[in-house]
Amino acid sequence: MQRKEPLKAILDSTREIWDQPRYRTAVRANFDKVLKCRTGVLGSEIYASCNEQKVVHHTCKSRACPSCGHRATTLWQREMWARLPDVDFAGVVLTMPSELWGIFRENRRLLDDLPAVGAAVIEQWAIEAHGTRIMIMVVRHTFGRHLNFNPHLHVLVSAGGLREIDGEWKSGLTFDKDALMRRWRYAVIDYLREAIKQGRLRSPEAVPSELRRVLTMQYERWWNINIQPCTSKAHFLRYAGRYVRQPPLAQYRILESTAEEISFRTKDHKLKQEVVTRYTPEEFINALADHVPDHYRHAIRHFGLLAPRSKARTFGMLFAQLGQTRRARPQHLSWAKSIERSFGVNPLLDSTGEPMYLKARRTGMQAGFNSGQFTG
Repeated sequence: MQRKEPLKAILDSTREIWDQPRYRTAVRANFDKVLKCRTGVLGSEIYASCNEQKVVHHTCKSRACPSCGHRATTLWQREMWARLPDVDFAGVVLTMPSELWGIFRENRRLLDDLPAVGAAVIEQWAIEAHGTRIMIMVVRHTFGRHLNFNPHLHVLVSAGGLREIDGEWKSGLTFDKDALMRRWRYAVIDYLREAIKQGRLRSPEAVPSELRRVLTMQYERWWNINIQPCTSKAHFLRYAGRYVRQPPLAQYRILESTAEEISFRTKDHKLKQEVVTRYTPEEFINALADHVPDHYRHAIRHFGLLAPRSKARTFGMLFAQLGQTRRARPQHLSWAKSIERSFGVNPLLDSTGEPMYLKARRTGMQAGFNSGQFTG
């Protein structure tokens, strides 16, 4: 029988593996938070009615936590749906050859720059091809179906934009897949070549001359990108939300966890069937750790008309051109409302249906890593 929280059980049983200095601080901190989630360590609130009392432990709010990720996804989707205007959008997926994956895995600072590289490609193409500035939202993914490291970008772009010549809205933009692929390929290879030149690219397995040869080979091949020409903002937000603020592996897919092996179900598109992936505990932790973002790194970034520096200046003009009224920011969705909305149960009603009210708060105990190098 599968445990209710298999991921937390795996992290608990493998702590001696990941609670080591060889893992990034962000990995250790996030895994530690997951283990503390909804325990008294993080603090609690006590609710009571005339009949009962309930202790509600605080959550960790880690992006590695399945429970917290679900709530964060809901809040993000509500806010973005209200913020974006009602126009047509396109979905663009920018991938790269597998020969380059390891470079970005070993050089996470370069990985953090990928959204800006991809956005610049699309933004400049839209200006040159259509004379418009468009809305761009980039979601960076790092994982494949087997938890392998596969860096790529999912990009929401507006299928319309503000014309630079007169500020009028131009709709019905079409996206040239071949042109975007060539620009994306050139941008990534040029960026990596410049990183080698500046000494910012680290590779324990290859010297700079070998890296340059690899880059030349990958530049001469076809890169696969995908364009979904018409998608609603709601569809994209649902799709992106499944990954951007949640762990890369859904807990229901985990089949078994033992001291020797961890297995989970996944879809194999080549075989067109479901398969079982098996890792040793250390292999599983290594794979999972690769997808934990560093501290203060955003999983979603905005460019073009959505860029923070231009949004305040252009959004009023944008909505005026579209003849639409800007929506107010959604009211904050409390944890109790989130649970009721997702599961149909109000957690602040006792067993007799009477409301429970906040009675007291407990301060959490700040417990850190066993190694003593981090205080949570």
